[in-house]
Amino acid sequence: MSVPLHQLPAFDSDNGLANVVVDSPRGSRNKYKFDPKTGIWRLSKLLPAGACFPFDFGFIPSTKGDDGDPIDVMVLSPEPSFAGCVLPCLLIGILDAEQTENGTTDRNDRLIAVVKTKYNPPEFENIDAVPESQLHEIEHFFKSYNEAQGRQFKVLGRRGPQDAANAVKAASR
Repeated sequence: MSVPLHQLPAFDSDNGLANVVVDSPRGSRNKYKFDPKTGIWRLSKLLPAGACFPFDFGFIPSTKGDDGDPIDVMVLSPEPSFAGCVLPCLLIGILDAEQTENGTTDRNDRLIAVVKTKYNPPEFENIDAVPESQLHEIEHFFKSYNEAQGRQFKVLGRRGPQDAANAVKAASR
């Protein structure tokens, strides 16, 4: 029996890794969104010319963030996957952030993860090990991405893997 993507467990019970459903692959200008009512992927928007997702971007199934959507995750992967692909990920940290639109500010944190398989050990196990220049690029992407949509995105801080895992557990439904 198949399980709809949005109903997969947040964590794989066999290996303890987070299930991350990719909605927008690395290098793509297309922002896709999964429609749980129909079970299909819809094009949500195109990023401006010259902009693309720096890494695979997706969500943790069976979670609900403060914005009402599943928790967002940026997966530091060396190669792009595809929309709908489920990646086994080690959560390495979280970017605490707030997003402002039309005068209303909401928390909209971003988890940071890396792929981990039996044959592919992660390059990083903690956000503190990621080069500062790479973290600045990721933060700049989120700021630019939101700015292009008339929103402001402000990074408030960074926290490690345990805080990321706790955020997923707190948002699990």
